[in-house]
Amino acid sequence: MSAAAEEVEVAGQTVRLSNPDKIYFPARGFTKRDVFDYYLSVADGILRALRDRPTTLERWPQGVFEGAKLSTRADNRGDAFYQKRVPKTAPDWLHRVQIAFPSGRTADELCPVDLAHVAWAAQQGTIVFHPWPVRDTDVDRPDELRIDLDPQPGTDFADAAQAAGEVRALLAELGATGWPKTSGGRGVHVYLRIAPRWTFVEVRRAVIAFGRELERRRPDLVTMAWWKELRGERVFVDYNQMARDRTIACAYSLRANQRATASTPVTWDELADCEPDDFHLKTVPARIAQRGDPHAGIDDHPWDITPLLEWAERDERDGAGDLPYPPDYPKMPGEPPRVQPSRKNPANWEDAG
Repeated sequence: MSAAAEEVEVAGQTVRLSNPDKIYFPARGFTKRDVFDYYLSVADGILRALRDRPTTLERWPQGVFEGAKLSTRADNRGDAFYQKRVPKTAPDWLHRVQIAFPSGRTADELCPVDLAHVAWAAQQGTIVFHPWPVRDTDVDRPDELRIDLDPQPGTDFADAAQAAGEVRALLAELGATGWPKTSGGRGVHVYLRIAPRWTFVEVRRAVIAFGRELERRRPDLVTMAWWKELRGERVFVDYNQMARDRTIACAYSLRANQRATASTPVTWDELADCEPDDFHLKTVPARIAQRGDPHAGIDDHPWDITPLLEWAERDERDGAGDLPYPPDYPKMPGEPPRVQPSRKNPANWEDAG
């Protein structure tokens, strides 16, 4: 028999927690209450990542059980799904903000302004929070530049951490401060606060220029090749995570895996030696209580990305222009053909990355 629903006061609002004893992570025995309590316990950190940002919710109302399927655009019959629109039945006190997708369609997304919004989302079965890199004051100009280091087959977290060390060194040369975190899986994310002066297209160009410089310095370790068949056993800098409507699990968000890991901020010095599976629903709250949040100062010094845009102009003059967008995007100005290299003349493969 399920436990009775509870009413919990959070940030001045009453949030109803139904089925609190429902198992959400069977492999570890974690319940819906555990998820709810986790997000309350990492309050400052999760709000630092989410506050005033339109946020897509990755909802797993039946829990993260073995064989569970996450719906895609092509198949919406999965056990979990992405929610980009606040339901009409949601409380009036929830803050919403309208965002526009590449298709031109719009949606009123949840925009957390306090912990009650996070608690409401957890009650809805949200495991993963996917905030946009913008604030509600200007949803078309990012204030957060995200570098997503994605290990490819044959590589692992240690390789991503090594690539992150190269990111740190290059940022230091530029006079910029990056803030690393585990992805909750095998990857590493590095965030920078930037002035909200540039469009998504411009910030994406800046990330491409940064990634290309990394690749030039460490071609053995880093790749910018969009096509998987060209990446090899290297760490991919997923530049399209800065395209409009592409989001990453935020700092302190849980991940929908059997281990109940969390995307966890770390210091640069501990990154190389940390084990990402050690950061999960039960360990991260204690880590914050003991050490504080390594991202506590992330908002203090927004950075000017002009040097990266100058690199992008230099690269374009040298024949290295834009790179492919995700396949569901409309054709973008200046974008190269979206043709898989194996379908072209192999002699042209070197130009496809």
